[in-house]
Amino acid sequence: MPTEAEVNAKIQELKDLDSNNENPKGYVSQRRNAYPEIGDQLDMLWHTMDRDNELQHKFYDFYQTIKKVKVAFPKK
Repeated sequence: MPTEAEVNAKIQELKDLDSNNENPKGYVSQRRNAYPEIGDQLDMLWHTMDRDNELQHKFYDFYQTIKKVKVAFPKK
């Protein structure tokens, strides 16, 4: 049975690996936390599409659905 000190040392070792990106889970959590919120990501897509007629036609259903909401509830 490991001692409490050994358990704590192992926990710290794993945390250090995680924060140094040496552990795949560290990579996943760091990357997940670095992305903007999903709403912000969708807003970026919207603004990109809103400036590009080709994208508006290519993704017509998505664009029109979002546009209807934005027209119905404009920012004040």
